[in-house]
Amino acid sequence: MNEVVGRDDLLLVTLDTLRFDVAQELAGAGRLPHLARRLPGGRWEERHAPGSFTYASHQAIFAGFLPTPAAPGPHPRLFAARFGGSESTAERTYVFDTPDLVSGLAAAGYRTVCVGGVGFFNKRGPLGSVLPGMFQESHWEPEFGVTSPTSFESQIDRAEQVIAALDPGRRLFLFVNVPALHQPNWFHLPGATREAGDSRATHAAALEYVDRHIGRLFAAMSGRRRCFAIVCSDHGTAYGDDGWTGHRLGHASVWTVPYAHFFLDPGTTP
Repeated sequence: MNEVVGRDDLLLVTLDTLRFDVAQELAGAGRLPHLARRLPGGRWEERHAPGSFTYASHQAIFAGFLPTPAAPGPHPRLFAARFGGSESTAERTYVFDTPDLVSGLAAAGYRTVCVGGVGFFNKRGPLGSVLPGMFQESHWEPEFGVTSPTSFESQIDRAEQVIAALDPGRRLFLFVNVPALHQPNWFHLPGATREAGDSRATHAAALEYVDRHIGRLFAAMSGRRRCFAIVCSDHGTAYGDDGWTGHRLGHASVWTVPYAHFFLDPGTTP
């Protein structure tokens, strides 16, 4: 990462609330053609979330604690704050001397931009301003939120505008929090109703919706130079698993998440 940072643009996409089992099932069934062609081996990596809900998980991610491989460690991290005694900081780790990765990349000359999704990024109050406040530039509109059936398309529209307006010589760190998987997601499955509510099937349909459009985002981010992309979930959610529903709880459906990182070469097409 010491070679990547300063040379390439960086993209971090959190597919908020995405379960690992659903993501892997759809990739294996050929239902995620645009994402699967980017995933190493066409499969998601199984990892453990650093938090059980959006706020906690993103505070950790922005400190350099991305989801951890689901196997005995220690596992060297891509990014880390300089911290004495850290067993996950290795020779290849990009080490920053600020409290969080966002300000560390800003200090390295990156333009840091957030395109928010769920309520923790809506800037409508002090709590919803903490995470986007880490960035030099942040965006949120109701059309980006969890109740919008076209949230991801609207987010990409804004990302494309941001990218087009940026000085070509300036490196970019773009973060996109995708809310489509978060409840409510029933409207992504044809025939589903508000009364019936969300389910594992509507969650899967929401991921297919994201897959249909994510190629646009990849194309926009690779239009300037090579881009290093991280696509992952911040936590999962339970749909009646062992009697559990929702997240901010300790069930495996919440703690087990999909993860991938890869390069987007210039000229990537949607």
